[in-house]
Amino acid sequence: MTETLDIINRDLGQDPEALIRWALDQGSRPICTTNFRPFEAVILHLVSRQRPDIPVVWMDHGYNTEATYRFADALVRRLDLNLISYLPRRTRAHREALEGPFPGIDDPRHDAFTREVKIEPFERALGEMAPDVWFTALRAEDTPERSRMTPASRNADGLLKIAPLLNWTAKDLHTYLQRHDLPNEFDYFDPTKVEAKRECGLHLQH
Repeated sequence: MTETLDIINRDLGQDPEALIRWALDQGSRPICTTNFRPFEAVILHLVSRQRPDIPVVWMDHGYNTEATYRFADALVRRLDLNLISYLPRRTRAHREALEGPFPGIDDPRHDAFTREVKIEPFERALGEMAPDVWFTALRAEDTPERSRMTPASRNADGLLKIAPLLNWTAKDLHTYLQRHDLPNEFDYFDPTKVEAKRECGLHLQH
């Protein structure tokens, strides 16, 4: 399988539509995750054009900006997405009543916070949905860790992980949005990352 993925990455790694088409043929239970950050309309448009009913999984940690929530609703309507939201087991109000505002990245409680609001909901989604193909909008220029990833890979559990846009730049994404008249939103904040070039841990664990 490693040899096969090497060939796929070589031949299709620069062709998102072909890579998505190949990946959809490899399984029967695909999902596409999103956080509705800037440029997310690209991956959602690319994947839903080929598989309109694909479950779009959102780990909504409850700390998104108002603009992000409005953008998410607008994009779901625009692309007729099959959105499935996974929420933490505690609401933001419950958590903050007991523990106060979310901890900063230098706070020893931050790892537990990240696990509660993002990683546990994602692991719950994996357990309940049992996907065999996972599409993600990871890009190599996002973080040093992602620059070492490949467009097609398998995680430790055998899940086929596909990052069709891994080698795209922000300019590439902007051009795609303009070409297809798709919306975008830059008012975005992730409390599990805080800093733009920092990993939250989800993609390192899965």
